[in-house]
Amino acid sequence: MASSRRPEKDLQALARKSKKLSWLLRHGAREMGLAMDSAGFALIGEVLRMTGLSREELDEVVAENNKSRYEVRGKQVRAVQGHSLEGTPVTLDGLERSWDEVLGDAPLYHGTSVVAARAILSGEGIHSAARTHVHLAAAVDSKVGKRAGVDVLLVISPARLRASGPRIFRAPNGVLLARAIPAATIVDVLACNGPGRSALVELKRWLETDSASPAPSRGG
Repeated sequence: MASSRRPEKDLQALARKSKKLSWLLRHGAREMGLAMDSAGFALIGEVLRMTGLSREELDEVVAENNKSRYEVRGKQVRAVQGHSLEGTPVTLDGLERSWDEVLGDAPLYHGTSVVAARAILSGEGIHSAARTHVHLAAAVDSKVGKRAGVDVLLVISPARLRASGPRIFRAPNGVLLARAIPAATIVDVLACNGPGRSALVELKRWLETDSASPAPSRGG
């Protein structure tokens, strides 16, 4: 492990540079004047100059990031997802062309709080907010159900989702993404903790009301 090879102060310095790399590639390209294509790729030389990283440090950040946030392609590097559209030249279409489309029908999962689940199931659906896409998981036991603040997993039907408009993609780091999740594509709710179990009956009532309705087209 890296912690056994390098002094703590070096690891802290690398962590700071990793955060700067993440900000530059996901949010700060326009502010810093970094040229970037619509899929988020930028020249490594320019990224090194703007972050102060050496090529060896960049390679280490890419290799050891526990969420596989970065992708190197020849002389270019990018963050694989999580971009701010206002801060970068990245486009939704550009990102999606660089990802793999998911065509299977196995259920997908989205972790959230009880409070947010009430709003989602009442008709709001799930929207990407400041992100480009909604993050999904392919399994109940994925990390999405273990994050702080996640009380329930919303179970999503891929068939209903495609029928409503949004397509499903897999980024190079394995994260599943869609532009939006209409409420009518959610087919079940699973509890992750005590608050989730306490609210489960209430939340499932929304499914009894809405699940038979056709999935609305909500600008995916």
